[in-house]
Amino acid sequence: MFDLNSDTHRRYNPLTRTWVLCSPHRTERPWQGAQEDAPMEHKPTYDPKCYLCPGNPRAHGDVNPAYTSTYVFPNDFPALQKQVGSSSSSSGGGGGHAHRNNNNSIVEENDLFRVQAVRGECLVVCFSPRHDLTMAEMTVDDLLGVVQQWTASYRTMIPKEYIEYVQIFENKGAAMGCSNPHPHCQMWCMERIPVEPQRELESFQAYRETHSGRCLLCDYAKREIQQKVRVVVENASFVCVVPFWAVWPFEVLVIAKDHVQSLTRMSDPSQRDLADILRRVTCRYDNLFNCPFPYSMGIHQAPVRGNHDEAHLHLHFYPPLLRSATVRKFLVGFEMLGEPQRDITPEQAAERLRACSDIHYKHH
Repeated sequence: MFDLNSDTHRRYNPLTRTWVLCSPHRTERPWQGAQEDAPMEHKPTYDPKCYLCPGNPRAHGDVNPAYTSTYVFPNDFPALQKQVGSSSSSSGGGGGHAHRNNNNSIVEENDLFRVQAVRGECLVVCFSPRHDLTMAEMTVDDLLGVVQQWTASYRTMIPKEYIEYVQIFENKGAAMGCSNPHPHCQMWCMERIPVEPQRELESFQAYRETHSGRCLLCDYAKREIQQKVRVVVENASFVCVVPFWAVWPFEVLVIAKDHVQSLTRMSDPSQRDLADILRRVTCRYDNLFNCPFPYSMGIHQAPVRGNHDEAHLHLHFYPPLLRSATVRKFLVGFEMLGEPQRDITPEQAAERLRACSDIHYKHH
Protein backbone atom coordinates (compact mmCIF):
# COMPACT_ATOMS: atom_id res chain seq x y z
CA MET A 1 0.00 0.00 0.00
CA PHE A 2 1.31 3.46 -0.91
CA ASP A 3 2.54 5.43 2.12
CA LEU A 4 3.17 9.20 2.03
CA ASN A 5 5.59 8.82 4.96
CA SER A 6 7.93 6.35 3.23
CA ASP A 7 7.28 6.16 -0.54
CA THR A 8 8.69 8.57 -3.11
CA HIS A 9 6.03 10.87 -4.56
CA ARG A 10 5.38 14.32 -6.00
CA ARG A 11 3.14 16.98 -4.50
CA TYR A 12 1.36 19.70 -6.46
CA ASN A 13 1.51 23.38 -5.51
CA PRO A 14 -1.73 25.03 -6.70
CA LEU A 15 -0.37 28.51 -5.94
CA THR A 16 2.45 28.25 -8.46
CA ARG A 17 1.11 25.28 -10.45
CA THR A 18 4.39 23.42 -10.00
CA TRP A 19 5.46 20.12 -8.40
CA VAL A 20 7.87 19.14 -5.62
CA LEU A 21 9.48 15.70 -5.30
CA CYS A 22 9.24 14.09 -1.83
CA SER A 23 11.73 11.40 -0.81
CA PRO A 24 10.91 10.59 2.84
CA HIS A 25 12.99 7.40 2.83
CA ARG A 26 16.17 9.54 2.60
CA THR A 27 15.86 11.15 6.02
CA GLU A 28 18.27 8.64 7.55
CA ARG A 29 21.09 9.15 5.06
CA PRO A 30 24.42 10.20 6.66
CA TRP A 31 25.55 13.81 6.21
CA GLN A 32 29.18 14.63 5.46
CA GLY A 33 28.55 17.84 3.54
CA ALA A 34 28.92 21.49 4.42
CA GLN A 35 27.92 22.86 7.80
CA GLU A 36 27.31 26.53 8.52
CA ASP A 37 29.07 28.32 11.34
CA ALA A 38 26.84 28.46 14.40
CA PRO A 39 25.02 31.85 14.45
CA MET A 40 26.37 34.47 16.82
CA GLU A 41 24.26 34.33 19.97
CA HIS A 42 25.19 37.50 21.82
CA LYS A 43 24.46 40.89 20.29
CA PRO A 44 24.46 44.19 22.17
CA THR A 45 21.22 46.12 22.60
CA TYR A 46 22.98 49.02 20.86
CA ASP A 47 25.88 48.93 18.40
CA PRO A 48 27.62 52.27 17.76
CA LYS A 49 28.82 51.00 14.37
CA CYS A 50 25.38 49.85 13.17
CA TYR A 51 23.80 51.89 10.36
CA LEU A 52 20.32 51.11 11.72
CA CYS A 53 20.64 51.83 15.44
CA PRO A 54 19.11 55.07 16.80
CA GLY A 55 21.29 58.17 16.59
CA ASN A 56 23.88 56.57 14.31
CA PRO A 57 24.99 57.93 10.92
CA ARG A 58 24.13 55.87 7.84
CA ALA A 59 26.28 55.21 4.78
CA HIS A 60 25.58 58.52 3.01
CA GLY A 61 25.79 60.67 6.14
CA ASP A 62 22.12 60.85 7.16
CA VAL A 63 21.68 60.40 10.90
CA ASN A 64 18.97 58.19 12.36
CA PRO A 65 16.70 59.88 14.88
CA ALA A 66 16.53 58.61 18.45
CA TYR A 67 13.55 56.45 17.54
CA THR A 68 11.79 54.41 20.21
CA SER A 69 9.55 52.03 18.23
CA THR A 70 9.56 51.27 14.51
CA TYR A 71 11.52 53.46 12.11
CA VAL A 72 11.08 53.75 8.33
CA PHE A 73 13.42 55.42 5.87
CA PRO A 74 14.24 55.23 2.13
CA ASN A 75 16.87 52.57 1.40
CA ASP A 76 20.27 54.20 0.94
CA PHE A 77 21.10 51.66 -1.78
CA PRO A 78 17.73 51.03 -3.47
CA ALA A 79 17.23 48.34 -6.09
CA LEU A 80 14.58 50.54 -7.74
CA GLN A 81 14.73 54.12 -8.96
CA LYS A 82 11.97 56.72 -8.90
CA GLN A 83 13.01 57.96 -12.32
CA VAL A 84 14.35 56.04 -15.32
CA GLY A 85 15.27 57.20 -18.81
CA SER A 86 12.41 59.08 -20.49
CA SER A 87 13.61 59.28 -24.08
CA SER A 88 11.16 58.09 -26.75
CA SER A 89 13.62 55.47 -27.94
CA SER A 90 16.50 53.54 -26.48
CA SER A 91 19.12 51.12 -27.65
CA GLY A 92 18.45 47.62 -26.38
CA GLY A 93 20.70 44.81 -25.28
CA GLY A 94 19.95 42.48 -28.17
CA GLY A 95 21.81 44.25 -30.91
CA GLY A 96 18.71 45.95 -32.31
CA HIS A 97 16.55 49.03 -31.83
CA ALA A 98 14.26 49.39 -28.84
CA HIS A 99 11.26 51.66 -28.32
CA ARG A 100 8.73 52.44 -25.62
CA ASN A 101 5.18 51.21 -26.03
CA ASN A 102 2.03 52.60 -24.38
CA ASN A 103 2.81 50.70 -21.16
CA ASN A 104 6.21 52.37 -20.87
CA SER A 105 7.83 49.03 -21.71
CA ILE A 106 10.97 49.03 -23.78
CA VAL A 107 10.45 46.28 -26.31
CA GLU A 108 13.00 45.37 -28.95
CA GLU A 109 12.08 44.59 -32.50
CA ASN A 110 13.52 41.11 -31.93
CA ASP A 111 11.11 39.50 -29.44
CA LEU A 112 13.87 37.28 -28.04
CA PHE A 113 15.29 40.35 -26.27
CA ARG A 114 12.65 42.19 -24.25
CA VAL A 115 13.14 44.91 -21.66
CA GLN A 116 10.72 46.68 -19.33
CA ALA A 117 11.52 49.97 -17.64
CA VAL A 118 10.72 49.73 -13.91
CA ARG A 119 10.35 52.61 -11.50
CA GLY A 120 9.85 52.26 -7.79
CA GLU A 121 10.88 53.02 -4.24
CA CYS A 122 12.59 50.91 -1.59
CA LEU A 123 11.97 51.41 2.12
CA VAL A 124 13.68 49.95 5.20
CA VAL A 125 11.58 49.26 8.30
CA CYS A 126 13.50 48.80 11.57
CA PHE A 127 11.40 46.69 13.94
CA SER A 128 12.63 48.38 17.09
CA PRO A 129 15.56 50.46 18.37
CA ARG A 130 17.16 47.38 19.91
CA HIS A 131 19.97 45.85 17.90
CA ASP A 132 19.43 42.42 19.45
CA LEU A 133 15.64 42.05 19.41
CA THR A 134 14.20 39.85 16.67
CA MET A 135 10.53 39.05 16.05
CA ALA A 136 10.97 35.85 18.06
CA GLU A 137 11.59 37.81 21.27
CA MET A 138 9.38 40.85 20.69
CA THR A 139 6.07 41.29 22.48
CA VAL A 140 2.76 41.15 20.65
CA ASP A 141 2.32 44.88 21.36
CA ASP A 142 5.68 45.68 19.77
CA LEU A 143 4.95 43.47 16.76
CA LEU A 144 1.56 45.13 16.39
CA GLY A 145 3.51 48.34 15.84
CA VAL A 146 5.40 46.64 13.01
CA VAL A 147 2.17 45.42 11.38
CA GLN A 148 0.66 48.90 11.69
CA GLN A 149 3.78 50.42 10.15
CA TRP A 150 3.61 48.01 7.19
CA THR A 151 0.00 49.03 6.67
CA ALA A 152 0.70 52.75 6.95
CA SER A 153 3.64 52.54 4.54
CA TYR A 154 1.51 50.54 2.08
CA ARG A 155 -1.10 53.32 2.22
CA THR A 156 1.51 55.98 1.39
CA MET A 157 2.04 54.23 -1.94
CA ILE A 158 -1.62 54.34 -3.03
CA PRO A 159 -1.55 58.00 -4.24
CA LYS A 160 1.58 57.32 -6.33
CA GLU A 161 0.09 56.38 -9.69
CA TYR A 162 3.15 54.51 -10.94
CA ILE A 163 3.27 52.11 -7.96
CA GLU A 164 1.54 48.83 -8.79
CA TYR A 165 2.76 46.43 -6.12
CA VAL A 166 4.29 46.53 -2.61
CA GLN A 167 6.49 43.56 -1.71
CA ILE A 168 7.31 43.39 2.00
CA PHE A 169 10.03 40.93 2.99
CA GLU A 170 12.55 40.13 5.70
CA ASN A 171 15.84 38.30 5.35
CA LYS A 172 16.89 37.12 8.80
CA GLY A 173 20.44 35.92 9.36
CA ALA A 174 23.68 35.89 7.41
CA ALA A 175 22.65 32.54 5.86
CA MET A 176 19.91 34.43 4.01
CA GLY A 177 22.23 37.20 2.84
CA CYS A 178 21.21 39.75 5.45
CA SER A 179 23.79 42.55 5.34
CA ASN A 180 22.95 44.10 8.73
CA PRO A 181 22.01 42.10 11.87
CA HIS A 182 19.79 44.84 13.29
CA PRO A 183 16.27 43.34 12.92
CA HIS A 184 14.54 44.99 9.97
CA CYS A 185 12.62 44.29 6.81
CA GLN A 186 12.30 45.94 3.41
CA MET A 187 9.45 47.19 1.24
CA TRP A 188 10.07 47.24 -2.50
CA CYS A 189 7.30 49.29 -4.12
CA MET A 190 7.30 48.99 -7.89
CA GLU A 191 5.30 49.68 -11.02
CA ARG A 192 5.24 46.03 -12.07
CA ILE A 193 3.78 43.02 -10.27
CA PRO A 194 6.72 40.66 -9.58
CA VAL A 195 6.72 37.15 -11.03
CA GLU A 196 5.81 35.18 -7.88
CA PRO A 197 2.78 37.22 -6.76
CA GLN A 198 1.63 37.51 -10.39
CA ARG A 199 1.74 33.74 -10.74
CA GLU A 200 -0.32 33.36 -7.57
CA LEU A 201 -2.89 35.93 -8.71
CA GLU A 202 -3.32 34.01 -11.96
CA SER A 203 -3.77 30.77 -9.98
CA PHE A 204 -6.36 32.42 -7.73
CA GLN A 205 -8.32 33.61 -10.74
CA ALA A 206 -8.11 30.24 -12.49
CA TYR A 207 -9.35 28.48 -9.34
CA ARG A 208 -12.29 30.86 -9.03
CA GLU A 209 -13.31 30.19 -12.60
CA THR A 210 -13.32 26.41 -12.10
CA HIS A 211 -14.68 26.27 -8.53
CA SER A 212 -17.90 28.31 -8.64
CA GLY A 213 -16.21 31.56 -7.62
CA ARG A 214 -14.56 30.17 -4.47
CA CYS A 215 -11.11 31.24 -3.22
CA LEU A 216 -8.19 28.83 -3.42
CA LEU A 217 -6.69 29.78 -0.05
CA CYS A 218 -10.08 29.98 1.68
CA ASP A 219 -10.75 26.39 0.63
CA TYR A 220 -7.20 25.29 1.45
CA ALA A 221 -7.18 26.86 4.93
CA LYS A 222 -10.49 25.18 5.81
CA ARG A 223 -9.18 21.77 4.79
CA GLU A 224 -5.92 22.21 6.71
CA ILE A 225 -7.82 23.25 9.84
CA GLN A 226 -10.05 20.19 9.50
CA GLN A 227 -7.14 17.77 8.96
CA LYS A 228 -4.88 19.47 11.58
CA VAL A 229 -1.84 17.34 10.65
CA ARG A 230 0.07 20.24 9.05
CA VAL A 231 -1.20 23.03 11.33
CA VAL A 232 1.52 24.60 13.48
CA VAL A 233 -0.41 27.36 15.29
CA GLU A 234 -3.61 29.31 14.77
CA ASN A 235 -5.72 32.05 16.33
CA ALA A 236 -9.03 33.74 15.51
CA SER A 237 -7.77 35.40 12.31
CA PHE A 238 -4.83 33.36 10.99
CA VAL A 239 -3.66 29.78 10.61
CA CYS A 240 -0.02 28.78 10.13
CA VAL A 241 0.69 25.50 8.32
CA VAL A 242 3.58 23.66 6.79
CA PRO A 243 2.03 23.62 3.32
CA PHE A 244 1.27 20.27 1.71
CA TRP A 245 3.64 21.27 -1.14
CA ALA A 246 6.44 22.82 0.97
CA VAL A 247 9.90 22.94 -0.62
CA TRP A 248 12.05 24.07 2.32
CA PRO A 249 12.31 21.65 5.29
CA PHE A 250 10.47 23.87 7.79
CA GLU A 251 8.71 26.22 5.39
CA VAL A 252 5.42 27.64 6.68
CA LEU A 253 2.47 29.48 5.15
CA VAL A 254 0.44 31.94 7.24
CA ILE A 255 -3.08 32.37 5.84
CA ALA A 256 -5.80 34.84 6.77
CA LYS A 257 -8.89 32.83 7.73
CA ASP A 258 -11.23 35.45 6.27
CA HIS A 259 -11.02 36.47 2.62
CA VAL A 260 -8.89 39.57 3.18
CA GLN A 261 -7.05 40.95 0.14
CA SER A 262 -4.40 43.15 1.76
CA LEU A 263 -3.04 44.59 4.99
CA THR A 264 -5.21 47.68 4.55
CA ARG A 265 -8.38 45.53 4.69
CA MET A 266 -7.61 44.01 8.09
CA SER A 267 -9.59 44.92 11.20
CA ASP A 268 -7.83 46.06 14.38
CA PRO A 269 -8.27 42.63 16.04
CA SER A 270 -6.86 40.94 12.92
CA GLN A 271 -3.79 43.17 13.02
CA ARG A 272 -3.14 42.05 16.59
CA ASP A 273 -3.73 38.43 15.61
CA LEU A 274 -1.13 38.76 12.84
CA ALA A 275 1.35 40.15 15.38
CA ASP A 276 0.55 37.17 17.64
CA ILE A 277 1.12 34.65 14.84
CA LEU A 278 4.39 36.29 13.82
CA ARG A 279 5.71 36.02 17.38
CA ARG A 280 4.61 32.41 17.87
CA VAL A 281 5.96 31.21 14.52
CA THR A 282 9.37 32.87 14.83
CA CYS A 283 9.69 31.81 18.48
CA ARG A 284 9.09 28.19 17.49
CA TYR A 285 11.68 28.54 14.74
CA ASP A 286 14.32 29.68 17.25
CA ASN A 287 13.32 26.93 19.68
CA LEU A 288 13.60 24.18 17.07
CA PHE A 289 17.41 24.14 17.15
CA ASN A 290 17.99 26.61 20.04
CA CYS A 291 19.48 29.21 17.72
CA PRO A 292 18.54 32.43 15.89
CA PHE A 293 16.69 30.65 13.07
CA PRO A 294 17.38 32.17 9.63
CA TYR A 295 14.64 32.63 7.05
CA SER A 296 13.25 34.77 4.27
CA MET A 297 9.70 35.96 4.96
CA GLY A 298 7.42 37.75 2.53
CA ILE A 299 3.85 39.05 2.42
CA HIS A 300 1.74 38.41 -0.67
CA GLN A 301 -1.35 40.56 -1.04
CA ALA A 302 -3.42 42.41 -3.62
CA PRO A 303 -1.69 44.88 -5.94
CA VAL A 304 -2.13 48.57 -5.14
CA ARG A 305 -4.14 49.23 -8.32
CA GLY A 306 -7.31 47.68 -9.71
CA ASN A 307 -9.94 45.32 -8.37
CA HIS A 308 -8.27 42.12 -7.19
CA ASP A 309 -10.97 40.37 -5.21
CA GLU A 310 -9.29 37.07 -6.11
CA ALA A 311 -6.25 37.98 -3.97
CA HIS A 312 -5.93 36.47 -0.48
CA LEU A 313 -3.51 37.85 2.13
CA HIS A 314 -0.84 35.35 3.17
CA LEU A 315 2.79 35.17 4.30
CA HIS A 316 5.55 32.80 3.22
CA PHE A 317 8.44 31.77 5.49
CA TYR A 318 11.34 30.05 3.71
CA PRO A 319 13.99 28.83 6.21
CA PRO A 320 17.07 26.91 5.02
CA LEU A 321 17.98 24.86 8.11
CA LEU A 322 17.55 21.11 7.76
CA ARG A 323 19.11 18.95 10.49
CA SER A 324 20.55 21.37 13.04
CA ALA A 325 21.69 24.95 13.57
CA THR A 326 24.66 24.25 11.30
CA VAL A 327 23.26 22.05 8.52
CA ARG A 328 21.17 23.70 5.82
CA LYS A 329 19.36 22.63 2.68
CA PHE A 330 20.73 23.65 -0.71
CA LEU A 331 18.65 23.98 -3.88
CA VAL A 332 21.22 22.58 -6.31
CA GLY A 333 21.65 19.89 -8.94
CA PHE A 334 18.34 18.21 -9.72
CA GLU A 335 16.46 20.97 -7.90
CA MET A 336 17.93 23.64 -10.19
CA LEU A 337 17.65 21.57 -13.36
CA GLY A 338 14.57 19.42 -12.66
CA GLU A 339 12.22 20.35 -9.81
CA PRO A 340 12.42 21.00 -6.05
CA GLN A 341 12.91 17.99 -3.77
CA ARG A 342 12.58 17.42 -0.02
CA ASP A 343 13.26 14.54 2.39
CA ILE A 344 11.42 15.26 5.66
CA THR A 345 7.68 15.35 4.93
CA PRO A 346 5.59 18.47 5.64
CA GLU A 347 3.61 16.45 8.18
CA GLN A 348 6.79 15.53 10.08
CA ALA A 349 8.02 19.13 9.96
CA ALA A 350 4.70 20.44 11.31
CA GLU A 351 4.77 17.93 14.14
CA ARG A 352 8.22 19.10 15.20
CA LEU A 353 7.27 22.79 15.05
CA ARG A 354 4.03 22.17 16.99
CA ALA A 355 6.05 20.53 19.75
CA CYS A 356 8.17 23.66 20.22
CA SER A 357 7.29 26.06 23.01
CA ASP A 358 5.75 29.54 22.75
CA ILE A 359 8.35 30.65 25.31
CA HIS A 360 11.72 31.51 23.79
CA TYR A 361 14.57 29.18 24.73
CA LYS A 362 16.59 32.10 26.15
CA HIS A 363 13.87 32.69 28.73
CA HIS A 364 13.17 29.11 29.88
